[in-house]
Amino acid sequence: MSAIDVLVVGAGPAGATAARALAMGGARVTLVDRATFPRNKACGGAISVRALARFPYLRTALDRIPTHWLSRLHLESPNGTSALLTSPSPAALMIRRVEFDDLLVRLAVEAGVDLVEGVEIAQASETADGVDLRARDGRVFRATLVVAADGVYSVVARRLGVNPGWAAAAVALDMMEETPNDTLTSVDPQTLWLSYGYGGSEGYAYVFPKRHHVNVGVGYVLDYFRTQVNAAPYHVQSSLIDVLRSRGVLSGLSSRAHFTPYQIPVGGPMKRTSTNRVLFAGDAGGFVNGITAEGIYYAMVSGDLAARALLGAGPSAYRRLWTREIGGELRDAVLVQRDLLTTPERIDRLVAGARGAPDLAAHVIQYAMGETSYQSARRRLLAAAPLAAVRLFIRHFRGTTAARPTLVAAQLPGSRIEI
Repeated sequence: MSAIDVLVVGAGPAGATAARALAMGGARVTLVDRATFPRNKACGGAISVRALARFPYLRTALDRIPTHWLSRLHLESPNGTSALLTSPSPAALMIRRVEFDDLLVRLAVEAGVDLVEGVEIAQASETADGVDLRARDGRVFRATLVVAADGVYSVVARRLGVNPGWAAAAVALDMMEETPNDTLTSVDPQTLWLSYGYGGSEGYAYVFPKRHHVNVGVGYVLDYFRTQVNAAPYHVQSSLIDVLRSRGVLSGLSSRAHFTPYQIPVGGPMKRTSTNRVLFAGDAGGFVNGITAEGIYYAMVSGDLAARALLGAGPSAYRRLWTREIGGELRDAVLVQRDLLTTPERIDRLVAGARGAPDLAAHVIQYAMGETSYQSARRRLLAAAPLAAVRLFIRHFRGTTAARPTLVAAQLPGSRIEI
């Protein structure tokens, strides 16, 4: 191999995890990122506890940063129906990405990875002999193999023609602020608050309490936001905070300085997640859960599997590895999101079902905690809702997408939203 055995582009959870795993496996690794760490990254910052079972080294590593564990989920539907799901032990881990990502980068460096910061990749080309990546400042990085983990709008994927751009129906716009608790705080810091179809809309809203901060956000599929939401992103998000303050969910004030809108791929993994020499991981490959918009766990898994492929059978093994471990749940998440979470009536029934079937809800929590497999949770849920299972089965094999629901008017303070 050349002087750089593997080049990893992007030092978020996917890239840092891939780099560490490669170095631990004996590869020589260079990890490049356009930022200098620690750097801020907009994100809800919630990780399911099963990440600790999948990556055991996190258990001790997390002692280095502030964390906050939650065991309760308040789930709410458009008509006001709510369900409180409680786990006997912590089920979700709250972190700040500025701290968590820096931790993962330090773990990679400790494993022997060469970190090069301040590298903004602008061009990429692949030949039979290797991959050339040119930074905006003129530096050239040449590698035999590359893991591209450079985010939702991956420059590497675009320059290589793998992903010219996500369709607006496959991306969510998340409008979020992460504000210190002395300015804005959750009234119940032990409960994760989540509303699907907030305001009767095709979207979601959330409150994620953390150790010293709170994350509050509202998100919509991008094409919906562009056509149906007649308000600026911060106005939509701050209006949500006003509503939650009036309801006693939050106390304090919104902080424009801590507001950051960002985009998330929610349409499932790309059709091509690798070339002959480049593997795409994390958001760059579309590895995000379409229901929860959780990306951290799937980023780490995809990064780890990319490393495993390169250390073993090569890039061609990558799709097989990720399909086996997370492909089914990511596929089903997209189908469920399109089938159940796009009309207020179905969301209402979904939340009512969670409230009326605590045993099934407990099974979902066990899955989120890593105490039961995805296959087991899927069988249990589909057995309880056979008609929904048939609908999803037909949708999957026809390759169709859900039709748009009939438009009805709903009012969010300061804006008009139609769904």
